[in-house]
Amino acid sequence: MNPYNLFKFVPLPVLQVAARAAARTVHWLPEINIIRTIKINMALTAPVLDSACNKTSIKDIIRNQSLGSVESIKSWAMPPEWSIAQIVKVHNKDIFLEGLANPNGMLAIVPHLGTWEMMNAWLNQFGAPTIMYKPVKNKLINAFILQGRTRLNATLVRTDASGVKAIFKTLKQGGFSIVLPDHVPDPSGGVIVPFFGIDTLTSTLASKLASKTQCALVGLSCIRRDDRRGFDIYCYKLDDPDLYHRDVKVAAHALNKAMEPMIMDNFSHYMWGYKRFKRIPSLGNPYRTTEAKLADFISANLPPTNPGSFS
Repeated sequence: MNPYNLFKFVPLPVLQVAARAAARTVHWLPEINIIRTIKINMALTAPVLDSACNKTSIKDIIRNQSLGSVESIKSWAMPPEWSIAQIVKVHNKDIFLEGLANPNGMLAIVPHLGTWEMMNAWLNQFGAPTIMYKPVKNKLINAFILQGRTRLNATLVRTDASGVKAIFKTLKQGGFSIVLPDHVPDPSGGVIVPFFGIDTLTSTLASKLASKTQCALVGLSCIRRDDRRGFDIYCYKLDDPDLYHRDVKVAAHALNKAMEPMIMDNFSHYMWGYKRFKRIPSLGNPYRTTEAKLADFISANLPPTNPGSFS
């Protein structure tokens, strides 16, 4: 038996308590990589954030990322019905249903926001989506994740040209797919456009699919409730005409702009521990540069801002 299956027998509240304890420990290790990454991301994006987001603390971000990890593990270990039962409310569900009804198919835009894995079982109630899957290096973890995802109705395809063709075919047939568009792609699969005010390498997959199929685009996020009693799903209508622009740079920029309000709504739930900005043309990799060079870049390229409370 895969040892990760033991998570099936650990109650979610117990896992969440452990995650919060781990997050508190990490917060007191200022030299740890994830804290440095979060600080750099906050320094880069602070000039374009509103005051509420600038008050978000690193402690909040680490806690939510830690909780999201154990919640995802629990969802992989459990049958789909369990994950569906964790969803308490779906906000603006009519947007989602309208997207599903589009004869050109629907592409769900799911940033690294909240506990998106918990939402997969709920989504799979509405059809059999085609989803890209990139195997992880650890064989035990990969088998565990695959076990969880193959319980669903989804068709898993490779993250290559064959996978893109499969998603394209699904959309042309009026089906739907799910894309996490805010990862850092290979240079051949991306363009340089702003994301939270930073010119950085951005994936073009969702933009190309939208342009070629004219499918509906619906933003989705799955956020832990403040009362800790389950999760809420939020649906966003993405209908800016530029999202379908033939110029992939225009379309990719529009998609980044569309994701920003989704993230701002639940800012501390975004995975700011991810090195999203590691390909900035005028700077290189900010996570590997010196503090002096990073400060010079921010001073020269970004508008001034009041210091936030990223501590």
